[in-house]
Amino acid sequence: MLGNWHQLWEIVSAPDNVPIVALLFLIPFYIWYAFRQAFANDELIAKLEADPAAAKTAHRKTQPYQPKWDREVHTWPYLMRVEFVAAILVTVLLMVWSLTLSAPLEEPSNPNVTMNPAKAPWYFLGLQEMLVYFDPWMAGVVMPTLIIVGLMAIPYIDANPLGNGYYTYKQRKFALWTFNIGFIGLWVVMIVIGTFIRGPGWMWFWPTQTWDAQAVQFAVNRNLDQIFAINGSWIAHVMPAANRDYAPILARIIFGIFPVALYFILASYAVYVVMNSTSFARKIFQRMTLLQIVTTDIFLVLMFSLPVKILARLLFRIKYIWVTPWFSI
Repeated sequence: MLGNWHQLWEIVSAPDNVPIVALLFLIPFYIWYAFRQAFANDELIAKLEADPAAAKTAHRKTQPYQPKWDREVHTWPYLMRVEFVAAILVTVLLMVWSLTLSAPLEEPSNPNVTMNPAKAPWYFLGLQEMLVYFDPWMAGVVMPTLIIVGLMAIPYIDANPLGNGYYTYKQRKFALWTFNIGFIGLWVVMIVIGTFIRGPGWMWFWPTQTWDAQAVQFAVNRNLDQIFAINGSWIAHVMPAANRDYAPILARIIFGIFPVALYFILASYAVYVVMNSTSFARKIFQRMTLLQIVTTDIFLVLMFSLPVKILARLLFRIKYIWVTPWFSI
């Protein structure tokens, strides 16, 4: 039942969720502020490119130059003073925060009485939400490892020399959209879902909908091979009689290879089209080595597998695409 605003306020005001509420305000603000500066820089770049003479004489900053400004600014006291004041303000904020909000500590754990819902800290809620859509081994080990390795690989696969040290959108469209989709569209959204939407039993409750621990959701999840009625009867006839009991398992393994391979082919082609969508993007693409292209393509294809799997689970109730005795995808 919708309209339980008191419960929503209890969730929002919980000490555990204060960082998430702050995140919901701070991230949009700083993204807007960064794009605002990026668009201003792009306008200045276009102006100086149109007038080569002005590029040699005009002030190359979006802020107008003041004659009283010093040509060189020393780290001390200008930068250090600002950082010192910022450190003091953050320290005061943390002190006020710790004095006004109770620490989210509870009684000693009791194996006979467990929390419902039992949620991880907010910075791990994205991983906990991923467990709904992926095999525990994939969501808990493989995907986090790929995220870490992918972040480490960015400086080595990014062949765009522009946009270093200043905000820009036109010169960094691909990188900005990749970051916004990966970090905000996936990671932050999953944290929000795990905080405000996942209730008792990790069931889906819309905001202001009462969390009912006794609620039962008839969500019939199926594997993709079950939709196509893959039972191994077609392969059992060609197997030895002693091994025919393994026919359904082998059939599911063989069947699952095809949709996964099809996704990799289509997604790889889509990434290739995007990386060559404009003349500027084609110049950057030509600067990349084969290893950089393959690495970028693999990481992007794996990143977009998460929203694809989420949509398959929520819209079509498909639990796994490829089922094997060792792992499931």
